[in-house]
Amino acid sequence: MTSRNEPQPDADLPARVSTLELFFDLVFVFTITQLTSMLAEHVTPAAAGRVLLIFGLLWWMYSAYVWLTNTRTPSRVPERLLLLLGMVGFLIIGLSIPHAFGGDGERGRDGLAFGLGYLLVVAVHSGLYLRVNRNIWRILPFNLGSALLLVIAGLTPSPAAYGLWGAALALQVFASLFVRLAGRFEIQPEHFVERHGSLLIVAFGESVADVGIGAGGQRVTVSLALSAALGLALTASLWWAFFGTADDDRAARSLARADRAERPRLVLAAYFYAYIPMLLGIVAIAAGLKTAIGHPGATLTAGPAVALAGGVTLFLTGDVLFRWVLRTGIPWYRAAAAAAALAAWPVATAVDAAAGIALLTAIVAAALVIEQATVKA
Repeated sequence: MTSRNEPQPDADLPARVSTLELFFDLVFVFTITQLTSMLAEHVTPAAAGRVLLIFGLLWWMYSAYVWLTNTRTPSRVPERLLLLLGMVGFLIIGLSIPHAFGGDGERGRDGLAFGLGYLLVVAVHSGLYLRVNRNIWRILPFNLGSALLLVIAGLTPSPAAYGLWGAALALQVFASLFVRLAGRFEIQPEHFVERHGSLLIVAFGESVADVGIGAGGQRVTVSLALSAALGLALTASLWWAFFGTADDDRAARSLARADRAERPRLVLAAYFYAYIPMLLGIVAIAAGLKTAIGHPGATLTAGPAVALAGGVTLFLTGDVLFRWVLRTGIPWYRAAAAAAALAAWPVATAVDAAAGIALLTAIVAAALVIEQATVKA
């Protein structure tokens, strides 16, 4: 006999990622591009802090939707319509990001819109998940509490609003730490791996689009073309670090071998926590490239240089954590490259933008070449 709270088998268990899920990811990545624009406009510690707050809250709910569609494919018309409604919530959030925070003593112009959009995202997710696994009741109070705190923050002037944003994020952290997942949520490894791989591809694509945005309106000179090509090469080197070395395939095999009750913990560690620095790294790199491509012959100021070098460091650090959690490969060469990239940022402020991008690309490429030579030896 099974408990009524245990996950029930479903005929619609996902085998592959649906086109509706890919559509969903495109809308979510729009919010990521808004964060890139926010950081590119002002590469400062304050802007970085706001990006971290917003990203943390968005990433939690995006992941919540991935767990939802990993439980059952949205094949029924009501499910599809509700998922589209959830996308509307993410779209509202994305539109409100640039003015979600206000100055001292002021409310963010679009802070309330952000909170209401987030509440819509939470409400749709909870309603859909309750149809397939009632164990979501254990998470729902945390999600709803975070959304209500954000609505209140939208009505509250700064700096008090920042405290409410921080409390909303803290609620979600507590949920991930104190709610037991084993035996309550099923994970379909192939679908989970494919969904997150697709998200990374879309995020990489948006970073390349930022290269084009940075070059917009400028004459295509040799210097501009070279800087743009090097920006693409840097992004491609990070793509190669994850996909070119088959980390995604090995991750799928690792999850498939794991005990079913152990999979939720592994997924939370690898595809939630380890993905945070990877995605933030892409955001930082895109922000740095946007500035660098706009001034191809000039030296970078400290902010964009830190964004580029720090972005590479963040991505490789996340990749190291990902490999360590799932035991999919040797992480140490990438850890060394992450440290080297961070140490390279002073150099990036002393040479022109193209040379700085080339240096970071060379660091990543060298780590991959050494790693492959070691594996074959």
